Parts: sequence; structure tokens; C-alpha cells
Amino acid sequence: MSAADTVARRQGRGGRERILAAAGQLFAAQGINATGMEQVAEKAPVSKRTLYAHFRTKNDLVVAYLKGLVLTGGTLESVLAREDIPARERILKLFDRLPADVGPVRGCPFIDAAAEFPDPESAVHSFAREQKLRMVQLLAVAAAQLGCREPLALAEQLATLADGAASRAMVLGDADYGRHARAVAEILLERALSGVN
Repeated sequence: MSAADTVARRQGRGGRERILAAAGQLFAAQGINATGMEQVAEKAPVSKRTLYAHFRTKNDLVVAYLKGLVLTGGTLESVLAREDIPARERILKLFDRLPADVGPVRGCPFIDAAAEFPDPESAVHSFAREQKLRMVQLLAVAAAQLGCREPLALAEQLATLADGAASRAMVLGDADYGRHARAVAEILLERALSGVN
């Protein structure tokens, strides 16, 4: 790409998308708080003026990034929302190998974001909480589709198990740590569904 093409790309359309892509790469590689807005602008590449025209604050950028993960199906919650996959398979997919090709194993992006923005009133923490509550709702729907008599109780157990596995995967740097939790999830499913016709 020539210097003129680079300048044209910087000034052209698509700045918001480039900013979100750059932020996503940086957040995955080094964490949210360790990533500065100047780094995002440089990686995008856009001017700081363009960055702040699209995202007034870093909180705005982080929430947009998290919303983008939801929209593109890049979260466990997105897998649970897929109706084209049988309910049991959707549940067990929570424990599949985590993507680790971008850098360190990050686990659940919503848990990461909530930990980095601990104020429960912050926009980032609130959005993360909404997604974790959505996860339980989606698990309850899947459990009900399987005929579980207490779908919400099973959903809470499975969500706790999945979140714990994602956290341990991140701490231990083991993208395949979910295999341990999957074995427990299968037992929970078997017990919850025993006697169901």
C-alpha cells in the first residue's frame, strides 16, 4: 500500500469500524485498562479527533466493543442464542476450547470487563452484568427445551460452572480448561433430566 493509499484510508470512511477492530485486538492482547486511547488511534489508524468523534470516552469505546462481540456472535451468550443448534449441544458448547490465537487466554470478555470496571454503576460493568443475566436466561430456555423441571436452577448452576471455567482458563493460560467443566455439566444435565420422558 502506498503512502497516498494510507492517507486516503485514514481520511476515508470506516473509521468507526477500524477503531473497534483495533480496540478489540489491543484489549484481547493486553487488557482494557492497559490499552490507551492513543494506542487505539495509532493502530486504527485514525486521528485522536476522529477517535473521540466516534467515542467520547473510553467507557463508550469499551461498551461498543462488547456490543460488537454480541452482534458478531463472539461470545458464549451468542452460542446459547442460536436456535439452529440442539439445546444440549448449545449448553455443552459453553465448555469448548477458548480462542487463544490473538494472545493470552482472556476467558470471558464480560467478566474481564466487569473486573476492570468494578463500579457496578459504570456503563461497562452494567453492560457486562446484563450479558451475564442474559446468559442465565438463555440457559434456562435451553434447559426447558430439554424438559428440565427446574430450568432456572440448572441455568444458574451451568452459568456458574461456565464462568468459573472461563476464569480458570484465563488465570492458568489454558484455552482448553473447559473440558473439566464440561464433564461436570454433563453430570448436572443427566441429574436434572433423569426421569424426564
